[in-house]
Amino acid sequence: MAARLPVVHHPAYVAEVGDAHRFPMGKFGALAAQLRAEGFAPDGFHVPEPAPRDWLTRAHEPPYVDGILDLTLEPKAVRRIGLPLNATVALRAQLATAGTVLTARLALAHGVACNTAGGSHHAGPSGGAGFCVFNDVGVAARVLLDEGAVARVLVVDLDVHHGDGTALIFAAEPRVTTFSMHCVENWPLDKPPSDRDVDLPAGTGDEAYLTALSRHLPEMLAAARPDLVFYNAGVDPHREDALGKLSLTDAGLAARDAFVVETCLAAGIPVAGVIGGGYARDVGALALRHAGLHRASAAALARHG
Repeated sequence: MAARLPVVHHPAYVAEVGDAHRFPMGKFGALAAQLRAEGFAPDGFHVPEPAPRDWLTRAHEPPYVDGILDLTLEPKAVRRIGLPLNATVALRAQLATAGTVLTARLALAHGVACNTAGGSHHAGPSGGAGFCVFNDVGVAARVLLDEGAVARVLVVDLDVHHGDGTALIFAAEPRVTTFSMHCVENWPLDKPPSDRDVDLPAGTGDEAYLTALSRHLPEMLAAARPDLVFYNAGVDPHREDALGKLSLTDAGLAARDAFVVETCLAAGIPVAGVIGGGYARDVGALALRHAGLHRASAAALARHG
């Protein structure tokens, strides 16, 4: 079952940020190892090439893109991102973005596909923020729309944090519908409107969370009529997440992922999954949680593929 799911990964998803950095960079390599151990991608992962500048400037202003690629971004803008700006971080941002483009193409071909990175939803048109350099979903949606591969896209963002950058990128784009369900009391303080925002109070647990999702997701699918769903499956709503403030359990996250992918595939809508946020010093525990997206996707693909 797992072997059928297309999975995108690149070893350079792990960039050099320093062992003491609070962003758990090692989780990307740990996730790839976890997926191999569970029987995913027995013939190897799908490997992206770095995203070209022309892709990146479809979602971001050229001076910002050049500042990242040339490693010349002003220090204030680097501090807003929260990661050091070096060659490995810049390459990782290009690769993760291209990885989501590749994931979307594979989803259109196979029904569902998953990246082992992606979901950098705080990066907006003018710059990055919150550990997000380039908005991979924003770039991927633009590329596929420009190519004519899709006519309408729905972004389902279930990271615990509001998808502010994605909302800004697509504020004037009628072909892209944005849906963010997040903790209202969490960062960022400024939450520009998505097409639909579901504000959950701190401490929301499995039952209330899944009830809200089961109401809003079918409505969004019916309203958007998308050719493709980008699903940001951040695991930071987990009750033990360092930056979360919601109270989902492992079982709640698993039920969430299964519901999203199953609902989309049952309606004949392909899903491109990205892993989004998840914060803990224990990257092995994070890898187990993030692998839930891939497990749910493989199970749904077995039923509908």
